Amino acid sequence: MNMQSATIISRTQSGVMATNKVIRNTYMLLSMTLLFSALAAGISMALNLPHPGLILTLGGYFGLLFLTSKFRDRSLGLVFVFALTGFMGYTLGPILNAYLSLPNGGQMVMTALGATGAIFLGLSGYALTSRKDFSFMGGFLMVGILVAFMAGLGSLFFEMPGLSLAVSAMFVMLMAGLILYQTSEIIHGGETNYIMATVTLYVSIFNLFTSLLHLLGALGGDD
Repeated sequence: MNMQSATIISRTQSGVMATNKVIRNTYMLLSMTLLFSALAAGISMALNLPHPGLILTLGGYFGLLFLTSKFRDRSLGLVFVFALTGFMGYTLGPILNAYLSLPNGGQMVMTALGATGAIFLGLSGYALTSRKDFSFMGGFLMVGILVAFMAGLGSLFFEMPGLSLAVSAMFVMLMAGLILYQTSEIIHGGETNYIMATVTLYVSIFNLFTSLLHLLGALGGDD
């Protein structure tokens, strides 16, 4: 009986150590990718580079995401993580330049940035400290993101500003849920690969920021 108890305790301790390692590596890599993405956005803004357009943006995003997933268990996966986040930073540069050219554009950008940081830190902190299991949200989030993505494409092709704003509001809620879900998955062992955990959290932060920026821009009268 003592040997069984010792085995259970040992396995529990090993699981906790593995989870803590994933959390540590995830947030370390996330910090690095956010800084790299910000650098890429800054260079894109300084050089006044044009936006690559919808097709190239989606192609680059999904292509690099596929490569990141394919090589997630190898060191090459780290290269594709930075390629993906750097590319997304580049696409963000022209968007930021467009908003900064508007009256109170700088204030809108800083407000969206501050709100994004507060939401991410608040939700991540809650999931980490409460240790609640949010795995039940997985199916809902998958369907919701797919619906919002398709609706977003529809708003672009059919030029429907109202639908576009509704999609941004949907993405704010969905990305908030995704932050809770992914953090919970890390804590409870549902996600053991820190590269994929980093990508999910980065995409959540990116979409949360751009969606908030769009909503603030509309409230500010740019639409």
